[in-house]
Amino acid sequence: MSDIIETAVAALSKKMGGDFDGSAKFVIEDEGAIMIDENGVRAGDEEADVTLTASADTFQSILEGDMDPTAAFMSGKLTVDGDMGMAMKLGSLLA
Repeated sequence: MSDIIETAVAALSKKMGGDFDGSAKFVIEDEGAIMIDENGVRAGDEEADVTLTASADTFQSILEGDMDPTAAFMSGKLTVDGDMGMAMKLGSLLA
């Protein structure tokens, strides 16, 4: 597992806090994927209700609060495939 994935799993775990109803996958281009579901946050690449894809830089900016997830999506830096409602729920958790 790459350092970027390990760091992202730790950061997302802190932000998520509690249970997440559903499943989501963050794909960090050229690095790997992170799963979020009722079991928490972990490295993994499984089927999910929604898949969000971004570069490592964009993902890091979102986690650090320097970039709003909605702004990243609107500018094309973050792509969403699947349940848009789930993506919006995740966006509010990350903001």
